[in-house]
Amino acid sequence: MRAVAPRPLPLHLARAMTVWTNSLAALPSAKAGLLPWSPALAARGQSLASDLASVRPEDLTGAITAEARRRGGAMMAGIEAYQGHPYQRSLRDPPVIWRAGASRLLDYGARRRDKNRATPVLFVPSLVNRYYILDLSKRRSLMRWLASNGLRPLLVDWGSPGEAEHGFDLDAYITQRLEPALDAARHLTGGPVTVAGYCMGGLLALALALRRPKDVRALALLATPWDFHGTGDAHSHLLSAMGPSLEGLLSLLGALPIDVLQALFTWSDPSMVPDKFRAFATMDEGSQRAEDFVALEDWLNDGVALTAGVARDCLTGWYGENRPARGQWQVAGTAIEPSKLAVPSLVALPRRDRIVAPASAAALADALGNCHRLTPPSGHIGMVVGGAARKNLWQPLAEWLHQTDP
Repeated sequence: MRAVAPRPLPLHLARAMTVWTNSLAALPSAKAGLLPWSPALAARGQSLASDLASVRPEDLTGAITAEARRRGGAMMAGIEAYQGHPYQRSLRDPPVIWRAGASRLLDYGARRRDKNRATPVLFVPSLVNRYYILDLSKRRSLMRWLASNGLRPLLVDWGSPGEAEHGFDLDAYITQRLEPALDAARHLTGGPVTVAGYCMGGLLALALALRRPKDVRALALLATPWDFHGTGDAHSHLLSAMGPSLEGLLSLLGALPIDVLQALFTWSDPSMVPDKFRAFATMDEGSQRAEDFVALEDWLNDGVALTAGVARDCLTGWYGENRPARGQWQVAGTAIEPSKLAVPSLVALPRRDRIVAPASAAALADALGNCHRLTPPSGHIGMVVGGAARKNLWQPLAEWLHQTDP
């Protein structure tokens, strides 16, 4: 029973009710054409004012109240259906070939008969979410698909920060966890290894490649941000603004709790959670579509806290000061300058990404210079686990990975 999901449940419910009830307060201004619509919605706002001009206020109030109740009921029905859904992730993890503190390295090609001839690829996920977005379910596993197609994927599982990671910042995760994981990967072949990073993990993978150029054969970056200020993205501005206000919490707890992270990532789109659970309420519980929804939602609600050092590096150093794009990000004394990367690179830029603005990721592709670009017609998460992920990402990524193998 998923009793508290979606996390943080009280916030999602309160936010949805606030949006719907505020529609009543906005009625007079909407009818008078006085609402400050964004440029993209200005024409629709004028049309709405014209349509409302002849409607009686009491009729409008009744209609909006009824619609708010309908949407609230549908959202609750979807949440209850999700909480009671029988799906449970049953995939067994592959063998662990390296471990340090809370982190470990999973070998998805260990059971291949030709494992010693398969091309090893070190995959680096984000520190914010759990590793298994790349191994979500039997049908939605990039790792297992690559392993069945001539590659040997090695996936970093950062784990939940424990006593060993207390006080870690990004430098520590890269030098004390990611670099030893690279050493373990190199031990399989005795030579350089291709590295791939997803989202925030792409920035860590880039830093690894620049710090260890002789040990990295090629670099793939999937939906990886770079320019945190050059996009006009409301989500980036929000995270930047929240950094200083969270300092008290970071000092008190030594970490940024997962519920705070979840709230930050959904704040820029208040309708996202209500809309998706209203849609789920209409799905057949036994359908594959419903199972895919639950699998993904379980992953979203299974995040981990960030250490205070990592939270400060990300919220202040990346979102606040835009150090990567300004050429000011260093890791243990190494300047992270993409233009200095000498190995083949690939950048995947999902066109409908609402987590990493496409312009932010494109700035990294531009900085790398001569790199291969993929532009799948999908979102940030759908790119790796969506229904079209195999066609739009998995297959072209595998082809490129094989091409980098000498």
